[in-house]
This record gives sequence, C-alpha cells and structure tokens, in this order.
Amino acid sequence: MSDYAAPLRDIRFAMTEIAGLDAVIALPGMEEISADLVDAVLTEAGRFADEAVAPLNRVGDIQGAVLENGVVRTADGFRETYRQFCEGGWNGAPFDPEYGGQGLPWLVSTALTEMWQSACLSFSLAPLLTQGAVDLLANHGSDEQKDVFLEKMISGEWAGTMNLTEPQAGSDVGALATRAVPAGDGTYRISGQKIFISYGDQDFTDNIVHMVLARTPDAPRGIRGVSLFIVPKVLVNGDGSLGARNDLRPVGLEHKLGIHGSPTCVMAYGEGDGALGTLVGEENCGIQYMFTMMNNARLGVGLQGVAVAERAYQQARAFAMERVQGRDEVNGGKAPVPILHHPDVRRMLMTMKAEIEAMRALCYWVAGALDRAQRTGDAEAQAQVDLMIPVVKAWCSDLGVEIASLGVQVHGGMGFIEETGAAQHMRDSRIAPIYEGTNGIQAMDLVARKLARDGGEALRAQLALMRADGPGENLAAAIDAVERAAGLILGRFGREFGAAAAAAVPFCHLLGLATGGWLLARGAAAAERLLAEGAEDTEFLEAKRLTSRFYAETLLPQHAGLLAAIEAAGGAELEMAAEQF
Repeated sequence: MSDYAAPLRDIRFAMTEIAGLDAVIALPGMEEISADLVDAVLTEAGRFADEAVAPLNRVGDIQGAVLENGVVRTADGFRETYRQFCEGGWNGAPFDPEYGGQGLPWLVSTALTEMWQSACLSFSLAPLLTQGAVDLLANHGSDEQKDVFLEKMISGEWAGTMNLTEPQAGSDVGALATRAVPAGDGTYRISGQKIFISYGDQDFTDNIVHMVLARTPDAPRGIRGVSLFIVPKVLVNGDGSLGARNDLRPVGLEHKLGIHGSPTCVMAYGEGDGALGTLVGEENCGIQYMFTMMNNARLGVGLQGVAVAERAYQQARAFAMERVQGRDEVNGGKAPVPILHHPDVRRMLMTMKAEIEAMRALCYWVAGALDRAQRTGDAEAQAQVDLMIPVVKAWCSDLGVEIASLGVQVHGGMGFIEETGAAQHMRDSRIAPIYEGTNGIQAMDLVARKLARDGGEALRAQLALMRADGPGENLAAAIDAVERAAGLILGRFGREFGAAAAAAVPFCHLLGLATGGWLLARGAAAAERLLAEGAEDTEFLEAKRLTSRFYAETLLPQHAGLLAAIEAAGGAELEMAAEQF
C-alpha cells in the first residue's frame, strides 16, 4: 500500500489561482498573514500529515477503538499523535488569537483539514468536531462560557463533540426526548441517551465539552422546543480547574463499516441525579445555534469526500504505474506494460483526478467566500456560502464514494483484498453521505430553503458570475441546464411539492457538476496565463489544462441526463403504492 503524500502543488494552485488567496489575506484582521507565511504553514502541515498522521490510517482500521471499564481506548499512536498535533498549534489554526488561536483564514484551515483527513480520516474527526464546537461557542456562547471553555478547546487540551441523534430521533431532530430540567441555580440537569456520537469519549484529553440538544419541561413540541446545552465530561471549578466527574458516560461503541479508528459512542446522560449542563443562549433556540456547528461540519464533511478520494487516487495511480499486465494495444508492442498504458485505466484515473480537482476547487472557493463574509460582512459572499454549503457536503461526499470505488476497480482483484488498503478508502468514505445530514436532506435544504427562500436570487447571481468568465460550449450548456432546472423546481413548489422534492438530489448534483466545471475552467485559464508568463512548472500547468478539458468534454455532458431526470421527477416514484415497493 502506497504512502500518502500531501498534494501541496495542487493545494497551493487551488488556493491561489481559484480561491483567491491574495484577496483573502488582504481582508481586515489578516495583517499578520502573508503568502510566505501560508506557504510555510502548508509545507510544515504536509510534513506532519505525511510522517505523523498517515501511518495511523491502517493501524486505526485494524485495531479500532475499544471500550474498557467505561473508558474508550484509541488505537496505537492516536493519543501520542494528537498531543503532537496540539503542540504544533494545528488545533487552533482558524481561531481568535485572543483565545490562543493562530488567526489563519478559513481558506488556509480548509487546506490543512484536507491533509489531516486524507492522512487518516478516523483521527481527523476529533479535531474537526472540536473546531465546530469552538465555532459554535465563539458565535453563541456567553462571555463566561467563552472564558471557561474556548482557550482550552482551541489549544486542544479539551475536546468538543456534537450530540443530536437519539434512537428515535435521527434526521427528525424535533423528535428528541433528552430532558433538561432547571436546577434552580441557573444550571440544568440533563438526562437521556444519545447515539452515533463521534469521539463521545477518548483517551486524548482530560475533558470533553459535549454540545447537547435537549428539551426543557415546558418546551413546545417539535424542533421549536429544542435547546442547546454545554455538558462537560468533567465539571469545571470556579478557578478553571477540573472538578468532579459529571453524570455521563459512554455505554457502547458502534461496530461500523469503516472509520474504525474513530470511536462512535452511545452516550448515557443522567443515570444518577442528572448531568450538569449550562444553557447556550436562549431556551428553544438550540437548533438555530447548532446549525453554526453543523454548517462548519458540513464543509468539513464535504472536504472528506475530497480527502479520501485523493488518498484513493494516489494509491490507484501508484498501482497503475507498477502493475504490469497485458500489451500496449494503442502504441503496439508485444512486451507486457504497466496497466497505466491501457485506455480504460487512464479513463478511470483521469475521472478521479478531474473530479478531485473540481471538488477541491469548490471547497476552497466556498472557504474563501466564508472568509469574506465573516471579515467584512459581505452579504453576497454569505449568500454564496449559504447556497453552496449543501452542494459541498452532498456532491463532494457522493463523488468521494464513487472515486474510492474507482480506486478499487483500478486495482482489479487486488482491490477487493483488504491487505492492499484500497477497500479501506471505500469503506471509510461511505459514512460521509450519511452523517451531518444525509445527502437527500442536503439536497432538500438546497431547493426548499436556499432556492425557494429568495425565489432563486442567490442562484441567479451565482450563474451570472459563472457566465461572466465566458464559458466554453459544454460549460455554457451546463449553466443553462441549472437555470432551466431551477425554474422547473421553483414552479412546482406551490402545486407539486412531491415533484420538486424528488428533483432535489439530481439538481444538487447538477449544480455541483456545473460549478466544478466553472472552477476548473478558471484554473485552466490561470495555467495558460502562467505558461505565457514563462512559468517553469510546465508539466504541472499543462496537466491543469488537460484535466479541465477532460472534465468539460467527458464529465460535463452529464448535465443533459441530470436535467432529464429533473424534468421527469415526481412521476413513477410517487405513483407507486407503498405495498408495490
């Protein structure tokens, strides 16, 4: 199995030439950030990902995590590497220096996160969840809560989690039953059970700060009656030191298809007097606050599609260069050749490469828009982020599974054998379309909230931006297909909601496909400019042009099939009776 090597040239190109790094580091509050500093950070992160994190991937898959005497033990090397990770300051990369963060833009942090996730997805989930919890508290916590928790969480000394799902309440968060009873002193007693809690317990940190959704006694039914509470594993004394153990514990670990190194816990709250928690913000506003953490995580999960696909691609490419099988039927010759010479293997590798670069470009471009929105209050940038976050999560994670599957196919029979490692990427990638809101939910968020909320105004602005670059024939046709599909869906909402909903997933894929093509075309134009200016890295830049061309000629034509599926949506699938399935 080949080792992971952070694709620093591709990462730098996507950041600078597509996502606009220079404009991002010129934003207010970025005065201490320079291109040279970013380059140094990326170089050191790549070294750490390659040398320290990547070796954990196979170990975590084989050993997994175990629950012993009420405590979770992670696989060999996880705990030590986490400590090195925190000592390097990586946990606090995008956060406020006032609380010990590095103050780097989200664009840079997104590139770092890609490397951690490619190197070992199971390991990377711990800092990813802490990052989301920090973002939530920074935006919605009280000053006292920030003073108690932020510095410790940003440093990585304490971790954070997200607690939503219950046995009877998965995607339907409003059905949760966990209770929060006022204790009379401003705190609440939390009781209930949560499932599927990534890193609900671990042996990395002295404390874990759980973000728990629960319902107060007089709360209205449904999602409007959900509140958010900070429930630490260990209570914090007035002087900031750790006190008594809180009334919560992991009672089981899930046995999963993949990400074995990441402990997915069943958590029990309040088996005694109740776990002590403090309210975030106001009662009954919990889902609103939690969406800050969820949107942060959705960008991260979309990036997981990129990250696992990149590792699968690197392994498939190395195998195709080494595996000798068959003759070169294209150029002639009788001697056996590496399978990279065979057209279908080239097709698979080129598909993997083009889709990865399109996904990376989208994730980084959205991260750059997030920086603009947060640093300047740019409403247009925020609209772009809101519109594209569900596409990032759903389109990228779906493609991540497909690309990991192609990686297995490139290996042939050896790909189906666990020892090669290709199958692990496929197993690990499969969770990404499910958690943080299934991809069907993401697609419904896109059409029912983001598209319908403003009658398609944000989408029209996005399409105008894409057309302003003078797209080629296939890209222009894909943009037109998005516009037509959006009009059809908007027209159906008032009278044919089922048909509109049935079109959501193909529309999400269509928008991702077209946006990816647009961003790759931007990259190709930048490559042409750099070549004209005499850039030395000619092979790399020529590859950018060829990759964009392959995407435009071979992948973008999928827009016609997706549009046809959108036009037909809501027919047979809604007419079939339940007993006919």
